[in-house]
Amino acid sequence: MAQPALFIAHGSPTLAIGNDDYIDFLRQLGQKTLKRPRAVVIFSAHWDSSVQLLTEDETHATIHDYYGFPEEMYSIRYPAPGQPELSKEIGALFGSCNLPFRPVSGRGLDHGAWVVLRAMFPDADIPVVELSVDSKRSPSEQYAIGKMLAGLRDEDVLVIGSGGLVHNLRLLDREGAAPASWAVLFDDWIGEQLGKWNLRSLFEYEKKAPHVREAVPSYATEHFAPLFYAMGAADHDRKALKLYQGYEYGSLSLNCWRFGSLE
Repeated sequence: MAQPALFIAHGSPTLAIGNDDYIDFLRQLGQKTLKRPRAVVIFSAHWDSSVQLLTEDETHATIHDYYGFPEEMYSIRYPAPGQPELSKEIGALFGSCNLPFRPVSGRGLDHGAWVVLRAMFPDADIPVVELSVDSKRSPSEQYAIGKMLAGLRDEDVLVIGSGGLVHNLRLLDREGAAPASWAVLFDDWIGEQLGKWNLRSLFEYEKKAPHVREAVPSYATEHFAPLFYAMGAADHDRKALKLYQGYEYGSLSLNCWRFGSLE
């Protein structure tokens, strides 16, 4: 059975030290629900580049790319191995599709990648290749790049897009209010289109989705982009299943969608 592709919201960096329903869900997902993959390929919202980049390290450092958080968050390490052979295979796939790319050594995993993976695979023993996103590309181009990697799922590689569907830091409610109605309406609209695999509407979400300016502000489109990369990796079977939907700080959505094989 092929591995699915996943879109996973990484929420606030404090997810790294949290112990709530979403953390419990991610632990269950990685350790019980999914078949253990031989490797993970993860597109992170926190690596935005006009050139497609990918890691090629033997072992990853842990990047603490956030500021003003509890001190304990800066001592966390997630020393997952890399897999240079898989990086080369991905590069060959990009090359065969005429996509310019560049392997990168020594960067490490940013928190968009390691926070999610640490919850799912806490032993840090599954090889990881991190890939950049390009928030300036159109959704259809982002989807096409994900599609280039669809065959990896048949090789027991789990493809993940890590970001956030509703990600507007300027509209957060630090008091922990109930979910904002506009955020729920946006997420529900996206969910309806995903359920129908309605690419036409999804590719035009900036014009069609309700409350899109609040949900995906111009300064945070990189957090929405991983959705399309993950979807593209499941283009061959085009099935979507919502696994989780929740919120923190009123409007920061915590969504997880499974694409492809739904068993």
